[in-house]
Amino acid sequence: MKTAHDLVLAAKAQCTEVAVEHAQDALRSVEVIIDVREADEYAAGHLAGSINIPRGLLEFKLSGTPELERRDISALLYCKTGGRSALAAATMQSMGYLHVVSMAGGYDAWVAGGGAVIKASQPTFD
Repeated sequence: MKTAHDLVLAAKAQCTEVAVEHAQDALRSVEVIIDVREADEYAAGHLAGSINIPRGLLEFKLSGTPELERRDISALLYCKTGGRSALAAATMQSMGYLHVVSMAGGYDAWVAGGGAVIKASQPTFD
């Protein structure tokens, strides 16, 4: 029986990953940056310009969003550590998307490497 770890390893073997050190270049060349984490994770901090499509909704959102339906769109995906984004990239490839990469190490590696993030502002009460 396969485990989640087995599935992630298989997805990583199937998809293209970009190392965090090279992600800045990849970010400049893609049309869309997709954060596949859950909404609360995204709200806590995300890469500038990214859109949030949780992994569990990816196939449905891609099929229901006209600007994301083009199979030749270039996309960079990321999650917390790279597992969900690898699964998502492999899924997009199986759906016919041609230019999809997953950021190895994910958001955690991005932050550890000093990458800039956007954090939702909290209301203040004076």
